Amino acid sequence: MGRVDDGNRCSWCPGIRNRFWSNKESQKNSWPKPQVADEVDKAAPPDEPPKEDILIVRGIDSCIEENGINHFTDKYEIMRRKIEPKLVVRRGQSFKLILRLSRKYDHERDGISFIFTADDEEKNSYGQKTLIATPLLRKPSNSFIWNAVVEHEGETSVSVNIFTDAEAAIGRWKLDVDTKIIDGGAYCYSWEHEIYLLFNPWCKRDRVYLSSADWRTESVLNDTGMIWRGTFNRMKPVIWKYDQFDSNILDCALYVLHEVGMVRGPKRSDPVKVARALAAAVNSADDDGVIMGNWSDDFSGGTPPTKWIGSKEILRKYYKKKKPVKFGQCWVFSGVLTTICRALGLPTRTVTNYSSAHDTQGSLTVDYFLNQDGDFVEDMNSDSVWTFHVWNEVWMCRSDVDEKFDGWQVIDATPQEQSEDIYQVGPASVSALKHGDVLKPYDNGFVFAEVNADKVYWRYNGPNKPLKLLQKDTQAIGKLICTKAPHSFDRLDITNIYKHPEKSYKERHTMLKALQQSQNIFARYYLNEDFNDIHFEFVLKDDIKIGEPFSVILAMTNKNETIDYKVVVLLRVDVMDYTGNVGEMVQRRSFDVVVKANSIHEVSLEVNYYQYAKILMDQATFKTLCFAKVQDTNFEYYAEDDFRVRKPDVKFSIPEKIVEGKEAVVVVTLENSLPVPLKKGEFTVEAPGLERPVKIKVKSSVPPGEKAVGEFTFVPPRSGVYSIAAKFVCKEMDDCDGYKVIKVQYSPVEMNTTE
Repeated sequence: MGRVDDGNRCSWCPGIRNRFWSNKESQKNSWPKPQVADEVDKAAPPDEPPKEDILIVRGIDSCIEENGINHFTDKYEIMRRKIEPKLVVRRGQSFKLILRLSRKYDHERDGISFIFTADDEEKNSYGQKTLIATPLLRKPSNSFIWNAVVEHEGETSVSVNIFTDAEAAIGRWKLDVDTKIIDGGAYCYSWEHEIYLLFNPWCKRDRVYLSSADWRTESVLNDTGMIWRGTFNRMKPVIWKYDQFDSNILDCALYVLHEVGMVRGPKRSDPVKVARALAAAVNSADDDGVIMGNWSDDFSGGTPPTKWIGSKEILRKYYKKKKPVKFGQCWVFSGVLTTICRALGLPTRTVTNYSSAHDTQGSLTVDYFLNQDGDFVEDMNSDSVWTFHVWNEVWMCRSDVDEKFDGWQVIDATPQEQSEDIYQVGPASVSALKHGDVLKPYDNGFVFAEVNADKVYWRYNGPNKPLKLLQKDTQAIGKLICTKAPHSFDRLDITNIYKHPEKSYKERHTMLKALQQSQNIFARYYLNEDFNDIHFEFVLKDDIKIGEPFSVILAMTNKNETIDYKVVVLLRVDVMDYTGNVGEMVQRRSFDVVVKANSIHEVSLEVNYYQYAKILMDQATFKTLCFAKVQDTNFEYYAEDDFRVRKPDVKFSIPEKIVEGKEAVVVVTLENSLPVPLKKGEFTVEAPGLERPVKIKVKSSVPPGEKAVGEFTFVPPRSGVYSIAAKFVCKEMDDCDGYKVIKVQYSPVEMNTTE
């Protein structure tokens, strides 16, 4: 699309162009050939070509293939479209365009300038850097924010390298190309395709530059990940399909940033502002964000969080209707946030924190109040501990704080507590967390408590009566912090980057430093460390399959050689969700025992499947607690533990050889570990080449010990390493999943030969 200009200015950009036409001398210089790239755009010729010999741009070759490889953007679906592919490049790095011209370009006579404007801004301006203008030069000039430099001149074309600023605003940009004969007429060509500009972790001048090649690949280019759920003593790895390069995902990410996060203009150049806004925009607590949270047991009108396999379906639904998708919990928020951030070029990884504190008072302690029966005093307990919590880390320079806080930053889209009147968390520097700098922006105190709070139990004896400290646990929070390792599906323990080793001097010193900075420090007392003859050990058998019975045991060791002690014990098991909310009681039992001198005495509470089956909450998690009192000495002991019964995994039977472009048949199975039949079972699977998840119904009930079986076919479009993911749900059991990494082989073209 083109138009003839009057030679002075264009109506939409007054005064900008004139400054370039006098820059004739600068265009004579040369510039060394940079590393760049390719795509083809066939634009229509101008409606009425001017009579004088003005240089006319007839189209632009966007060098899709070359640019895609050089900018690591060749995986984006919009780059690979056969019809009208769009150019996706990263800022701070040159990309290549080839101008198709009406005649040979003469740099002595012709002036060419490039006008870039931010696509989604109402008023673009040079001062806000949402309008960028640069002439075509022979070598770069510091006079311009971006540079356009001649690489090669052809008979009717000119190859140009566009050097963008490493601080440019990310998003869609429009391009106009002006041509002018010196002291003569002018012509303007408006390219009908936008250019997508992303963050660039490969560019040292970009604030998201990441020097580790392994982590660049993992946190920007990997489209499949692992999220760990469950409990510290029974982890549950779950595959998550990020699919950040899929169709509409990049456009959806930019919509979320611009329309929901309200990050516009030059703010889109700042990864701190972008990351913080996305943490708020992914949840719908304050706006029409992507996902609506739901931590109840009623998911009518939506999809239960445990049924999602990845981000693609969620973001497609959201982008189509622009309304929050129902429903999500922490790992869903995190998975979708990872997808959006990676699509925009922000290095991002998904992180799980086991035994994650939710400190509502900013005291850096999690306080529980119990009555004489060992029950929680509900109206006094506002803090909680989630068995696990999933958030994100993004990599960036923190020029807004101090360079010592560069690196991984925590952001969290799960709506827990408001920050600046919005449900958002971060970016909080992980380095600052480890050193106890809880006052640094943003939300460092809240995240510090999540990983390093002290857990304190108090005996509440009634109003106006003093509290009695029952127990202080300095190791109960942040038991393990992990993420997916690069180049594998293994779990990587990253606890040490958040905190010093438990029981170490540095860990306690950091905690004291953090407490001294808090303006809301809860009154802190310490346990009386007087010698006690009875040693208690709370024991829970691990690795219990759902359907099996389990038991909790309290072992009491009397270290006194001559004295017997009377002990009153309460053991209790409740169902619990992963956020720490306790549900119905499964079983409770009291004991009055005598622990003989120099002996060990055990009491146990047995629980079978039929006692917990109908009241089990999400994640199949239990809270077990023990309350004991030595009557002779009034010594009191309290302990609790969380654990999860393990659900069976979905297994896969796949062909030995899988070839691109050819149909492959996969059988999925799941063993019934329950003592009752499974009814109305259904598998949901994702595989390469499947546009949407495939649902497979199990036709008959599955008896105890037998297997549910399903079958599906897929045609992988390309060779490479991929993953297959599956979920299984039924009336009696949900949230069963599995994955399989597969290698798709290249299929050479078969040649027909004749004798």
